[in-house]
Amino acid sequence: MKRKIILAAMTLLTISHSHWATAQQSMPSKQTATLQIDSGKIDGKVLDSGVQAYFGIPFAAAPVRELRWREPQTVKPWQGVYHADRKGPECIQQLRRHDINHYFGEEATSEDCLFMNIWVPGTAKASAKLPVVVYIYGGGFTLGSSGMALYGGESVARTGEAIFVNFNYRVGIMGFMAHPELTAESAHKASGNYGFLDQVAALRWVQRNIAKFGGDPSRVMISGQSAGASSVVSLVASPLGKGLFQRAIAMSGSAINGVSPSLAESEKSGLEVQKVLGAKSLNELRQLPADRVFVVQKDSQFGESGTVTIRPNIDGYFLPDSVANIYAAGKQNDVPTMSGFTQDDISMSPLRSIQTLAEFKSKAQQIYGVNAEQFFRLYPATNDVEAKAMGKLSAREAMMEKASRNLAKAHSKTGRSPFYFYVFSRVHPFNPAAMPSDNPQGAYHTSDVPYWFQTQDALNLFRPTRNWAELDRNLSKQMMGSLLNFAKTGNPATASTQWPAWTTDAEQYIEFGDRVTVQTEHRERMAFQDLPALFIPAGTVAPRLTRD
Repeated sequence: MKRKIILAAMTLLTISHSHWATAQQSMPSKQTATLQIDSGKIDGKVLDSGVQAYFGIPFAAAPVRELRWREPQTVKPWQGVYHADRKGPECIQQLRRHDINHYFGEEATSEDCLFMNIWVPGTAKASAKLPVVVYIYGGGFTLGSSGMALYGGESVARTGEAIFVNFNYRVGIMGFMAHPELTAESAHKASGNYGFLDQVAALRWVQRNIAKFGGDPSRVMISGQSAGASSVVSLVASPLGKGLFQRAIAMSGSAINGVSPSLAESEKSGLEVQKVLGAKSLNELRQLPADRVFVVQKDSQFGESGTVTIRPNIDGYFLPDSVANIYAAGKQNDVPTMSGFTQDDISMSPLRSIQTLAEFKSKAQQIYGVNAEQFFRLYPATNDVEAKAMGKLSAREAMMEKASRNLAKAHSKTGRSPFYFYVFSRVHPFNPAAMPSDNPQGAYHTSDVPYWFQTQDALNLFRPTRNWAELDRNLSKQMMGSLLNFAKTGNPATASTQWPAWTTDAEQYIEFGDRVTVQTEHRERMAFQDLPALFIPAGTVAPRLTRD
């Protein structure tokens, strides 16, 4: 019943590009000057802050009907003036609960979703040549939207120092399903990764058009968090990303050593989707209502009961090889890169949630076997409090910190451009009277994003979940200063943040916490985390671990 209601809402709210692409008669707010972009004339609206906003710009044709599961196509030019005064619908996906941490209001959902939003400083002229900050949302490649308030660019544009861009890309089955028939009809003999190709199309649009808004196409910085960070690293690795950006930031999700399925493996998943849906052919799959299709996928974020796992794949076109192999061969797009994570980021380690010293010792013994003695030396604990702290530290270092460090090592081994590393440890000042139902803990996954973009107030849109303090506002100002300087110059160091580059000889990074400090990596612990540890069931003799 719930999904039928969602479908009804989606059907009512879906707007096709052909409808949008006609001159509209009214604008409810002050308009910007009319600009000529490659698909027609466009204007936006001036926000109360003075920032010029252009919302819901179609950067590719609607991927519907015969264009479902195809590489994004060029927008058909329109007549008249396109009023870019409201955001387009998000790509069809599972909707979120209303009482969770990152709920920012309902959005229309549709397959017709390839829209872009641009925030421009109020005084910017076409000749301004401002750096361009492009943000790619996360969501496990199954959800996410450029319309989320947390990802807004008004504060960045209000500084007068940069233009901010975000956009939608297809997610889930609609964005990443491969299939033998899709591969056969592709000019590149590839399928899946349509969400990645949407990202490429958006960046190509930026290259063609951003100068009209006052942006500098030779200073485009891509950034993203979680799956958005994986997207950033994949774009750096992809030959299709060449020349589309000049800096990159991967926040909590470097994915350098992630294991992606082959095209053949992903095609099997596509055939499983077809089987579950009872379709006889690809053509029949394209005729099915979108809500019937996307609910087939498994969604680990919400525990949905779908049956098929859909992931990005090594398709031979967007990704000719694994990301790790591309970096190892030095074939990545060599641009200044920044990567980091949050102190209490996601981790699959059982040590993350231990409560007692006894549990700490038992779990570590199971995971590390005959190497446990070395583990206990590196992560010493003599009581329950120390055990909980060491459990969280080891879990963090085993996953997100290791992933970011591996990206740093791969980048530094074959690239010449600098690499910058950070950890975010400031815990939000949660309001205990209005905690979200998912009860975020510590410096949680995504908790750094509102500091980079000064979107902290988005978390209080509906309920006062945070009691922001002057420290938080100042830290956000300092972090945004580094982000803007990185966008301008490829170096995030500022007068207030002395940020050394990460090198294999001096593994230094910035910690953004209650204070901003320069830290040095604990190499012995991280070398230990490079061991291929396995969680060994109780009663099983663990093998001795060796280095890869």
